[in-house]
Amino acid sequence: MGKPLFYEILEKPATSCIIGICSAIWFYIQKKNIGYSHVGLSYETAIEGHHWRIITSAFSHISVLHLVFNMSALWSLGVVEQLGHIGLGVAYYLQYTLVLVILSGLLVLGMYHILIQRFKVEYFRRVTAVGYSCVVFGWMTILSVKQPSSKLDLFGFLSLPISFAPFESLIFTSIIVPQASFLGHLSGIIVGYAIAWGLIHGMNNFWALSMLGWIVVIFVFSLKQSGAYDFKFLDIESVTDPSMPSVRFLENGRTLQMSALPLEGVEVV
Repeated sequence: MGKPLFYEILEKPATSCIIGICSAIWFYIQKKNIGYSHVGLSYETAIEGHHWRIITSAFSHISVLHLVFNMSALWSLGVVEQLGHIGLGVAYYLQYTLVLVILSGLLVLGMYHILIQRFKVEYFRRVTAVGYSCVVFGWMTILSVKQPSSKLDLFGFLSLPISFAPFESLIFTSIIVPQASFLGHLSGIIVGYAIAWGLIHGMNNFWALSMLGWIVVIFVFSLKQSGAYDFKFLDIESVTDPSMPSVRFLENGRTLQMSALPLEGVEVV
């Protein structure tokens, strides 16, 4: 007999929180009738300064099936939190989840840039990526390297050997889901291998909190600068060099100098 759900939640606190956040965001998007084009990541919106979309695109989903599929896979991968004895665990999970969200998003944009500028594939200029599965594929890949004997359970009846799961899932989703983002899933796999093989390493609580702080700062400033949300305590003004706006905090008048940080398709990740 399996463990009661309550005990499983206690054993996977970070995974449970992320599933709760993604579910709450999905309900909010549905309630407010927000479209994927308002929160998704695309090349055109990125070059327009909508850097905040790297975050919102990862935690948003376009349908309940999209949400359920991603969260089911993530729940199975939450076993990472229970593997502290092999160098993983809750802290590792949280630290490298940040890395996966940011780097997989940046890698997708880099791939779009090469395909558009080098190979003139204009399709990728406006296509919009939405979903958490770039991170799911990243953890799937990390677990396939760190714990190759594990299995990935989906919906309680489908079980895949974790050592083959990343590429099996990549091919499977590309075939059965026409809108599945091959590049988004591939970016998660690439970043996952970079983490698992030690090419990206050294994360600890200090660096994770520092990274989270910068993410919040860039998120707020890019929201304000792009006009997506009006933070009344900030005032961004042009200076001599228009690419270098000044940022004024209205409460105390201090000014900081900082660098400037409808769609045809959608891809689910």
